[in-house]
Amino acid sequence: MPAIKRRAASPAIDGRGSPPSPKRARTEEDEAERQRGKNKGKARQEEGEDDLDEEETPEQEAPDQDEEKKFEEENEEIIRERIMNKGKTQGGVAEMGIIESLEMHNFMCHKYLTFTFGPQINFIIGHNGSGKSAVLSALTVALGGKATSTGRGNGLKSFIREGQQVSEVSVVLKNQGEEAYRPNEYGKSIVITRRFTKEGSSSYKIKSKDGRVVSTKREELSTICDHMNIQVDNPMNILTQDAARQFLSASQPADKYKFFLRGTQLSQLSEEYQTCLEAIQSMQKTVKRKSEGLPDLEEALEEATSRFEEAQKAREQRHKADDLKQELAWAHVASKEEELGKRMEEAARLARRLPRIQEDLRAAQAKVEEESDKVAALEADLENMGDVEEIQQKKKVLQEESRENRQKLLKLKNEEKQMSATVTRCTGLIAEYDAQIAAEREKIEARSQVKREETDRKIDEAQNAYDEAEAQLADFRTRKAELEQEAQTVENEGKTLKAQKDEAQREIMNANGALQQHQDAEKNKLAPYGNRMDQVLAAIERTNWYGNRPVGPLGLYVKVKEPIWAPLMRVQLGGLMTAFAITDSRDRAQLGQLLKQHENRNSIIISEVDLFDYSHGEPPPGILTVLRVLDVSDPYVLRVIINSAGIESTYVARSRAELDDILLRTGRGGHGWSADLYNVRRFPEGGGSSNPITMMNGRDPRQQLFASQDAVGEKRRLDEALQQANENYRRINERLQVAQMEYTRLKKEIGGLHNRENQLQDKSKNLKFIRDTLLMERNEEQSITISTIEDAKAGMEAEKQMTIEQFKVAQQQKNEIDAVQRVLTEKMNALQAQIDAFEGDKSKLQKQIEELSISRLTAQHQVQYYEKKLKEEEENVKNAQEIEANVQKEFEQWTEKALQYCKRWPNPRNADEVQRSLDAVHAALREREKRQGASVEEMTIEVNKRKAAVDSAKRDVRQMYHLIKVLKKSMTLRLNKWHHFRRHIALRCKVYFQYHLSNRGYYGKVLFDHVLGTLQLKVQTDDQTQTQNSREKDPRSLSGGEKSFSTICLLLSLWESIGCPIRCLDEFDVFMDAVNRRISMKMMIDTANASDSKQYVLITPQDMTNIVIGNTVRVHRMTDPERGQGVLAFS
Repeated sequence: MPAIKRRAASPAIDGRGSPPSPKRARTEEDEAERQRGKNKGKARQEEGEDDLDEEETPEQEAPDQDEEKKFEEENEEIIRERIMNKGKTQGGVAEMGIIESLEMHNFMCHKYLTFTFGPQINFIIGHNGSGKSAVLSALTVALGGKATSTGRGNGLKSFIREGQQVSEVSVVLKNQGEEAYRPNEYGKSIVITRRFTKEGSSSYKIKSKDGRVVSTKREELSTICDHMNIQVDNPMNILTQDAARQFLSASQPADKYKFFLRGTQLSQLSEEYQTCLEAIQSMQKTVKRKSEGLPDLEEALEEATSRFEEAQKAREQRHKADDLKQELAWAHVASKEEELGKRMEEAARLARRLPRIQEDLRAAQAKVEEESDKVAALEADLENMGDVEEIQQKKKVLQEESRENRQKLLKLKNEEKQMSATVTRCTGLIAEYDAQIAAEREKIEARSQVKREETDRKIDEAQNAYDEAEAQLADFRTRKAELEQEAQTVENEGKTLKAQKDEAQREIMNANGALQQHQDAEKNKLAPYGNRMDQVLAAIERTNWYGNRPVGPLGLYVKVKEPIWAPLMRVQLGGLMTAFAITDSRDRAQLGQLLKQHENRNSIIISEVDLFDYSHGEPPPGILTVLRVLDVSDPYVLRVIINSAGIESTYVARSRAELDDILLRTGRGGHGWSADLYNVRRFPEGGGSSNPITMMNGRDPRQQLFASQDAVGEKRRLDEALQQANENYRRINERLQVAQMEYTRLKKEIGGLHNRENQLQDKSKNLKFIRDTLLMERNEEQSITISTIEDAKAGMEAEKQMTIEQFKVAQQQKNEIDAVQRVLTEKMNALQAQIDAFEGDKSKLQKQIEELSISRLTAQHQVQYYEKKLKEEEENVKNAQEIEANVQKEFEQWTEKALQYCKRWPNPRNADEVQRSLDAVHAALREREKRQGASVEEMTIEVNKRKAAVDSAKRDVRQMYHLIKVLKKSMTLRLNKWHHFRRHIALRCKVYFQYHLSNRGYYGKVLFDHVLGTLQLKVQTDDQTQTQNSREKDPRSLSGGEKSFSTICLLLSLWESIGCPIRCLDEFDVFMDAVNRRISMKMMIDTANASDSKQYVLITPQDMTNIVIGNTVRVHRMTDPERGQGVLAFS
């Protein structure tokens, strides 16, 4: 079988390289000699180490089976003979280390309990629950054992009696004889008291026999236990019933073997030997380090010797000192000149960087100015565009002018009709005048008195007829004026209703568009932000980006706190809500291409992640701003919107008047938006403006931005709005139709009145003419001459001609008005085209402004970066120039001093090298100057000290080598002794186990395997001898009594191999029958009586009536347990 090593041997000492020697000034002639001495020292060091490596670290090999067998054959009968002889002798009483008494206060189930133990055998008996096992637990705790080793609790707090706060146990140890522990201080007994509380505190008091406290330290208790060989945590000294049962029935052979090593303290010795081996290895490393230091000491000695020799020779080198000083002076100048060159180069290098940075800064500033000019131009264009209201107002003016022209045309047509009637009337009158002229010619010949009377009568009739005609004409004109006023009112009402009808039609279209968009948004929540936006976002997730992943659309992170602000925010922030934000400008092209692939033109904003504080730009609390009516869930998106739209300083109000009042009250100017769609601005120096905000087209997808979260309610609201718009349109249309019918009726009635007025007017003129003619006939003495009638005819012809000229003028005016009307129609069509294109043009301009603003912001960031960088570089250049100036000044000063000292030295060496040479020469010169005094002696003393140090180091290394060899030899001897102890203890255990089993008529053996580290028990009972052909049983197949008996036999066998004066065993006979118990009790009492200086404490629940008790046995009976007693709080 190959040898198995107990511990890994320490590695051999190697790696003997010495550290580099310290630097000093040396002459060239002694360098070779120094190297030869160093090599010699190193060779001596390696020689010593080789001697040390010849002896390997001791290792423990596996035992030889033949040797083990031979040892058992030689010693088994001797041990067996000693056992037989020992049974005939009586053991003595121990003088030290046994327990005299034990006292417990509030410990486990005992309020107070005390025991006085006998010096040899002590039985503790009592019924279950009487607290027998508490005695062993108290003994373990008092002697400093761990609470877990008792098997009764995890901590000291679990031993305190229920309902109490403090517990205390005291044990009195015997301390007599020649080997008593500090008898002068403790006396014949040592009292150990341990007190512990529920809070977890624990304290010791170690007192003398007379009660004087000698120590309170745990270390003192450990020293006492070590001195008396009390092993309180050794399971073989204090063995509980659970541990014994587990050990025999459930443990593995390897566990039994470890129990054997631990109980016999062989494992402790093994651990201590391992500690020694590690210490030896540490010493080897120390020796190695000291050996590595020997060449340095030898080198120091050689250097001291060299310096001594150099001091002897230095008297010849005085003439070299001056040359070295001159060379050193110019060497310093050269080093300063070299430093100056480096500083000048560094300053020039830094200065060369400034123009590039300045150029970059100017380019960035030019970029800012260029973008600002573009933004200003676009804003001016946007401002110059006006708004839809202005264009609509122009259209209304043109419509009003067109209406007036139509009225003029209608009036001209009426006048043409009147002029046509006048011409017809004049033509008829001229004919009548011709007839009258003919009649007058006849009258001249036949005029009489009768005719004159007839003329008066006709005058009266004519006057009455004329008055009646004028009264009828006045009534008709009054009625016509009333009807014309009523027609004008109906016409104005019709125009208003027509405008309302057009507006109602737009509302219906907007409501239909909003409803359709809402339905689309329900199917696709991203519809308001663009086409196939879900595919865009998925592609963004899959794509790799230079900066952070693009964020957007921004509207996904923005909500309005109150629905009243939603329409305003759609108009003013709709374009920004569809935008995306990126942190790296290199991602702009890739994102733009991605949006273009899905037929989108969303804005792209470049903004670094800068969570700046924007509170300084906000107005006082209590004033609403766009920021304060929005809820932005992402802080980065919030800063992007602030940078792009300035929402932190843009005021909002429900009406234009309220907003204007807020701007006036702030007193610092500003602008804002009102919920009734007005953009209001106030200037700090006074004055302001307000312009209406154009409503968004109803079919615009952005109408669904900031929509209510209640989709069902929003759809119901849109349906109701559509129904209301349709109802409003129907109602307005009905009113318009009624107004149109009324207007037609009135115009028709006015036309009839106008024709009747013309007839009455003609009749009145004829009656007047007849009256005037009759009056002239009456007043004149002679008949109306033909010339008078001809004058009247001439006047009528003049009136006809004038009416014809007026008709021509009216026809010309009509043609001019028609031409103007055609121009107005073209202008109105052009204005309508402007209105249709206005939204697109304005949106385009706003988008361009947004893009340029983002570009300007990026350029501003670049300006800030280059300004900061330029400032830093200018500071660096300034510092470099100052350093250069200082070095230049130092160079000039050093050069001047060097010239004052000596002439220029050509090509001087390095200053450090020259300084070392000069130092060496100065050292030699100083030695020469001191030769008359103590200088030579001092050098001699230094050499001797160095030599003594080398000799001392070598002697220490040799002594440590020798010590390591001795220790290795000692460890080899101790390991062999350990091997021998283990072999002897194992053999004794085997023999004693067989001997104790034979008391019952059993046969068995203990099988040790030291190679595998196992321990096995084989037991054969008397009934097996007859029935099982001497087949041995495993302990786990034994009956309860057989198993307990085997446990007692094994413990008694192991107890023979330990030195602790105290042996404790708990409920060893719990499963034994009467026979096994009787034999076991007798065997234990006999063994205890034969043991020398040993004390036994045995606990059993059985009585002692069938057991013969001698004078060495003391029985302690526990009182019966009280019913209703509290339960121990084991945790």
